[in-house]
Amino acid sequence: MQSGMILIWIGVLLIVVGIVLAASQARKGRLSDMPRMDTAGASTASGSQGRAFQAKQHWLSIVLVALGIMLMLAEAAF
Repeated sequence: MQSGMILIWIGVLLIVVGIVLAASQARKGRLSDMPRMDTAGASTASGSQGRAFQAKQHWLSIVLVALGIMLMLAEAAF
């Protein structure tokens, strides 16, 4: 395997790990804590908000994905 392909595979691995880490952080908590929808499509939990993406909680995932993209783009440029 060429050294260029190794760098591309490392980049792919970093991207996948970053996405899996972000997904696992987003799924923390019990499923019963999520607001339920009734048949009309309205939330039954009054005043509850959906979980928003917060960069402070997902900074490691963002860094891993960004490093993976930069590694793949750097190798593709040469």
